Amino acid sequence: MKILVAIKQVPDTATQVKIGADPRAIDTAGITWIVSPYDEFAVEEALRVKEKRGQGEVVAVSLGPDRVKEALRSCLAMGCDRAIHLNDPAWNGADTLATAKALAAVIKQEAPQLVLSGRQAIDDDMGAVTAQLAELLGWPCAYWIMEEAIDADGKTVRAARQMEGGVEVFDLPLPAILAAQKGLNEPRYPTLKGIMGAKKKEIRDVKAADLGLAAEPAQLSIVGLEAPPPRPPGRVIQGDVPTAVKELVRALREDAKAI
Repeated sequence: MKILVAIKQVPDTATQVKIGADPRAIDTAGITWIVSPYDEFAVEEALRVKEKRGQGEVVAVSLGPDRVKEALRSCLAMGCDRAIHLNDPAWNGADTLATAKALAAVIKQEAPQLVLSGRQAIDDDMGAVTAQLAELLGWPCAYWIMEEAIDADGKTVRAARQMEGGVEVFDLPLPAILAAQKGLNEPRYPTLKGIMGAKKKEIRDVKAADLGLAAEPAQLSIVGLEAPPPRPPGRVIQGDVPTAVKELVRALREDAKAI
């Protein structure tokens, strides 16, 4: 079984993000880049499916500039067999739909039985590419997956996700697309052997022309970025307990409008 995992490189969650000189973009100087955490659950699940079935191939794919190879190399170190880097100036400023079109073209070439992704990237929190990709391919899709099981003959997958008061279960025919949620598994750490082995694995550069695609204007653009307003300082209520409680209730009701 061939499984393709779509990943995105994002700023590390510990990075202090600043708005750049162009107010429509962040300042990338000094940023540490990582694989989006939800995508790591997708990579881990793909590897577990391969290991459970005892055969198959896991291919990581990502769109972006040259630095994205670092994220793809991390996936190879985890255990992916090879990687595809969609790297072309034609995709500079690509929105979610352009990204989905590029991924769909790769999927048609690779013909995997299953595509996995994270439920959303942690930088823009769009969560749109997976659904757009499914629509372009005409494949069934399930989001926020916390359980999955492929039947023995590899024709269907059962996926489950938590909902208020219970669990929602889906049976999807393959090929299909699943978006992973935290709790699906515990992503492995790359071993030293995996890190060294990743240097010998293939990362294939793919241009738009290789997929029969041409540059097209983005239908979604960023108008501007703004830092959130600073949080007001906390307030310490003085006095004995009965007096402090009365003042707290009054402040919550009249000042904060919280009750």
